[in-house]
Amino acid sequence: MTFSIFEGQEPSQVIFQFKASPPAVTFKLTGETDGIFQIQPDGLLYHNKALDRETRAVHKLQVSTLDAYGATVEGPVPITIEVKDINDNRPTFLQPNYEGSVRQNSRPGKPFMYVNATDLDDPTTPNGQLIYEIIIQLPKINDVMYFQINNKTGAISLTLEGSRELDPIKNPSYRLVVSVKDMGGQNDHSFSDSTSVNIMVKENIWKAPEPVEIVENSTDPHPIKITQVQWNEPGAQYSLVEKEKPSTLPFSIDQEGGIYVTQPLDREEKDSYVFYAVAKDEIGKPLALPLQIRVKVKDINDNPPTCPSAVTVFEVQENEDIGSNIGTFIGHDMDEENTANSVLVYKIVDQIPKLPKEGLFLVQTYSGVVQLAGQSLKKQDTPQYNLTIEVSDKDQFIDINDQIPIFEQSDYGNLTLAEDTAVGSTILTIRATDTDEPFTGSSKILYRIIQGDSEGRLGIDTDPHTNAGYVIIKKPLDFETVAVHNIVFQAENPEPLVSGVNYNTSSSAKFKLIVTDVNEAPQFSQRIYQAKVREDVAVGTKVGNVTAKDPENLDISYSLRDNTRGWLKIDPVTGEIFTTAPLDREAESLYRVQVMATEVGGSSQSSIASFHLTLLDVNDNPPRLAKEYTGLFLCHPLHQEGTLIFEVTDDDQRSFPSPHFSYSLVSESSRNDWEVSRVNGTHAKLSTNDGGRPPLEGYITFCTCVEGHCFQPAGHQPGMPTVGMAVGILLTTFLVIGIILAVVFIRIKRMKAKILFESAQASEAQPLRN
Repeated sequence: MTFSIFEGQEPSQVIFQFKASPPAVTFKLTGETDGIFQIQPDGLLYHNKALDRETRAVHKLQVSTLDAYGATVEGPVPITIEVKDINDNRPTFLQPNYEGSVRQNSRPGKPFMYVNATDLDDPTTPNGQLIYEIIIQLPKINDVMYFQINNKTGAISLTLEGSRELDPIKNPSYRLVVSVKDMGGQNDHSFSDSTSVNIMVKENIWKAPEPVEIVENSTDPHPIKITQVQWNEPGAQYSLVEKEKPSTLPFSIDQEGGIYVTQPLDREEKDSYVFYAVAKDEIGKPLALPLQIRVKVKDINDNPPTCPSAVTVFEVQENEDIGSNIGTFIGHDMDEENTANSVLVYKIVDQIPKLPKEGLFLVQTYSGVVQLAGQSLKKQDTPQYNLTIEVSDKDQFIDINDQIPIFEQSDYGNLTLAEDTAVGSTILTIRATDTDEPFTGSSKILYRIIQGDSEGRLGIDTDPHTNAGYVIIKKPLDFETVAVHNIVFQAENPEPLVSGVNYNTSSSAKFKLIVTDVNEAPQFSQRIYQAKVREDVAVGTKVGNVTAKDPENLDISYSLRDNTRGWLKIDPVTGEIFTTAPLDREAESLYRVQVMATEVGGSSQSSIASFHLTLLDVNDNPPRLAKEYTGLFLCHPLHQEGTLIFEVTDDDQRSFPSPHFSYSLVSESSRNDWEVSRVNGTHAKLSTNDGGRPPLEGYITFCTCVEGHCFQPAGHQPGMPTVGMAVGILLTTFLVIGIILAVVFIRIKRMKAKILFESAQASEAQPLRN
């Protein structure tokens, strides 16, 4: 029986009246009474105190009836008391104050923090249904709410206005007062609580980076990172788009927002790029407006000057004054205009003929204006002069390598690493500077280790832009080999130094690498051990040996795994492997087992290697027919000559190109009637002579033929009894039947005797009659 009672009701409320049937005279109540529930002797069930659902929501009771002696007559009957909820508890926030932060321009509606409250009342009823609300926002600019809250979950997010207007410079923080009400907030009698929420506004980091300059025709390995963008929150998915057309950009972006140039650029082909970085959420929705990325391709002097035509013709009058302009020679350069790369220099390198003298003309160095220089010209001297003018771009001042790299610090201190530190890990950054011309072979720095790493366990990669050196682990460290490395670095240029300048101690630095021990598993000398042995070797023959070494020099114990046929055993101390049973190549020609080496003591670490034993064949299997030939028969007596070609094989390893068998007839008498001849290595032909007898029973079937059919006496077939067995079965059956008949006969005889005896007794007991 189940009863529902509201909590908080007055005590002494009757729940139910039970009735008892004789011989029951009273009632007994047991279970979760909590001193609240009682039952009177007449069966009246009631509670003497107000119930509290929050203390116990369900009471499990049992009612029994007792007789006058206290013995149970009926029951116990289970009784369930469900305590129904009333709104007698107020909601309470888990914290009196909450702290949070949000980025400006964050996506509206996406929660950046939560507030939580609890209510002890039943959550399945309106009493425990909580509603959240922001009741105060400070400051509240232009009476606009910048924040909103999910009234059911307590999730706080920005409104559309908040996403647009929040600015940490104007207002770095906001304070909210959040309330929570029960009864779903729909009842005037609901309870409530409030809490304070302090929110810090962080700067929006989703900003367009500064324009990037990339030197054209770079020979550095690509891709090269050129700039970075970052969304305000983790988890954004980045991509690049081009405004004008589908993306064929020589740029890429990774999922950390790093932007890379993927190939060398050519300024003369395209001198600038404008594209956009996009951040999307996990479902592909843009998180904000794209950021514009500007890239300018920086010119280098990679184009020679050109002349508009192979020959330029100027005319000049006789007796022109010295200094007169004859004409202007114009050259072109595809490098960037108004830069040193495109400034042209003109020079006369030859005059033909040199009459009446050399140097009759000059050319302005930068303008290309050709003038008379030596004297006025006369046609009688020559009617034509051929001038060769050289046009070049700016003078190339080539830096010489007269400065050595200098380390920022000479001692990088001590570094302690475990010997199992992963290969490829960067463990130290070193840096040297060189004051030669930047981005040339004279200023580029290469680092090498000149002392303390004879086994080449460390390497150094150089950043081509910053000349920083990153020390990495190239090979595993080994405490047992070298526990302390005193490393000395040398910084050098790929270009040789000029004469008289040498590297000195300023170009070197040091640090101490301390390697700590890690308990390592034993190490086999090889991963796979192989051996060959004849399949007929004696049991106990040594067939191989494995060796392993523990880096901590602990003793090693060897054992075998996957020794499925039990053919091998291993000496646990020496690692020698022996046979323990006869081997059989035909069963398994390559026997594979695993060898485990386990350190004795320590943490009992182990490692595994493979042992492969190849079994060499011996001739231990006789030839046999490759298939059954019982379906064929030859008639006897012979009516005509017969022939049979048969195939022979054996289970030993096949020889190349094919096995060779010899064939003969065993019985001397059969050789007169039959002959066998070799066809090839695996086949032979058996043929008859006139009047032959069948000598090869079990291989070929011979029978008496009647009208073209082969008749043979039936032999014993499985499941068919022999004559002796049939006679025995019949005799046994007759014997059993006889025994049964005898037993039946004896029992009938005894029953007749008993009936006669009882009849005689009955007649003696009858009274006499007159």
